[in-house]
Amino acid sequence: MLIFDNLSLIFIGLILLGVIPNLFYMFGYLPHIKRKSHFLIHYFAFIFSMFGVVVADNIILFLFFWELMSLTSWQLILTDEKQKGLNQIARFYFFMTHFGFVFILLLFLILSNGDLEHSTFSLLKENAINFKYPFLLFGFVIFGFLSKAGVVPLHVWLPYAHPKAPSPVSALMSGIMLKVALYAMIRFMFDVLYPWSLEWGIIILMLGAISSLVGVLYALSEHDIKALLANHSIENIGIILIGFGMGMIFDTLGLKTLSSFAFIASLFHIFNHMSFKSLLFMGAGSILHQTHTKNMEKYGGLIKSMPITAWTFLIASISISALPPSNGFLSEWMIFQSLLNSSSVTILELKLAIPFAVFALALTGGLAIACFVKAYGITFLGLHRSTNAEHATEVNILMQIGMVLMALVVISLMLFTPWFIGYFDQAISDFNHTPVYDIIFSHGIWQMNSVSSNGGVVSPIILLGLLIFITGAIYGVQRLFKPKIRLHHSWACGYKTSSTTQYSATGFAGPIRRFFSWLYGHDEKLKTVRVSDKETTYDESFFEVHVQPLFEATLYKKLVYFINLMSYYVYRFSHFEQQQHYSGVIFALLLFVLFSYRIFMGEFSWLSLIFELIMMTAVSKILIFGDKK
Repeated sequence: MLIFDNLSLIFIGLILLGVIPNLFYMFGYLPHIKRKSHFLIHYFAFIFSMFGVVVADNIILFLFFWELMSLTSWQLILTDEKQKGLNQIARFYFFMTHFGFVFILLLFLILSNGDLEHSTFSLLKENAINFKYPFLLFGFVIFGFLSKAGVVPLHVWLPYAHPKAPSPVSALMSGIMLKVALYAMIRFMFDVLYPWSLEWGIIILMLGAISSLVGVLYALSEHDIKALLANHSIENIGIILIGFGMGMIFDTLGLKTLSSFAFIASLFHIFNHMSFKSLLFMGAGSILHQTHTKNMEKYGGLIKSMPITAWTFLIASISISALPPSNGFLSEWMIFQSLLNSSSVTILELKLAIPFAVFALALTGGLAIACFVKAYGITFLGLHRSTNAEHATEVNILMQIGMVLMALVVISLMLFTPWFIGYFDQAISDFNHTPVYDIIFSHGIWQMNSVSSNGGVVSPIILLGLLIFITGAIYGVQRLFKPKIRLHHSWACGYKTSSTTQYSATGFAGPIRRFFSWLYGHDEKLKTVRVSDKETTYDESFFEVHVQPLFEATLYKKLVYFINLMSYYVYRFSHFEQQQHYSGVIFALLLFVLFSYRIFMGEFSWLSLIFELIMMTAVSKILIFGDKK
């Protein structure tokens, strides 16, 4: 019924590391939530469901906890009923999460032969080996598990759902729930669908590369701080999948050492993303709580009035930007090494896919730095941009404790990297992969090595030591010479500045937004309004930018249109006056189901398939429309 192997224990540890700081933060945030009983019941049920998913070995139990996780998170999004458009977004999230659940259920029904109650992951593997269409099962894994993780193009719910949820819930959903979905994918891929084909690894790699690029590009265009962080979750899920895809590719090619290294890099980034993304959502929640807005254009100068929030947000920003010596830098370095270790591969498909993944990961890293320069600078530095920001103060002590504890988790993942990698190595070894810990740390914990003979080397402890030394030296020189400090208003080239002359979030992202206009499809509007007062009349100009998400405009809107069109014709067919037409529709559907089942089970020849399709079409036409020419 329950499983407690190394993989489950690792994810139990991940949930605990994310939940414990979140509990402090949540209890500090609780006084500002009106429906407290509703929130607390679903909050603890949500946490319980995530623990249940990572330890369930029985399929019925797994589905129960998976559905509980979906329903409780849906109800938590609905906590603040007064938010504009909340019900529509909650319905959208409910639909997307159950869209994935349908594929998961189909997957389990097929492999268990309908006996869900007595099926475990190990029993499913026996049926998966004999299944004639393994690629179909892989497709169900993509739509079922990765739709919950937020991979492109199944990501569209994230930028809507996360900003509407209370901030402690946003931290749990982005930091932990997405990783639980990845756990389910990893568990199923190793326990049920192994071994894989090369094409599967390439698909995962490409999905990861596209997700990382799309996520960071849309994050750059956002001014809603929580929507910005939600888009960065899409980016980091993509980075994780790049590592996992490379592990699958290396495993298929028989390069077991490189495969283990890539899988460990992926697991390491799962932990790192949990830590810094949870901390970022906590910081965003604190800012939202004090300024009463999610619009970064209304922030500014908050480092003076909210120092704990500012410094913990800075730690997380450095980590998510993958700047050395942060934990985010170390896991992304390992993923880069996994990509660069493929230079000896001669397969044409990989010679196209892997360079694209390298390009995507490199560009993502640069854009992530730009995005968090914007997010941190616009939010915490400069002058106050609104009255709310000017009067903001630090949050209560419980919320501060939560942020500080999560910042310590981020730092510990950097300081104790060898210890964490040792556990990840054990988990991967359980799946008959080569242990690589002794190769990575062949010169002790002071130095991390790539497993390839021509790979790179990095020393996180030495990098940290240098950072501390340089910072201390600068501080010491400043204290020694004691330069005269003169306090004055902020100025630029001799001119006194104001909040209206500062760099805005819109202006900062403008060049990048214009360069990628084919992706954004943005709509820029300049409005001029004549304003009159007692002394003079003048014009006020307002510049607005609206970004149209590409996948919603080109894919989902057309899909909705197609569904509505089909619904219309079904409605028309269902209102026939003659009973013959009703029976004709039912008979046609029955033939379609039987025909699909025979294709699905492989019980056909191509000649019989074509003949049956013609007969099914002819009989259905006669029964529904009559024998008319």
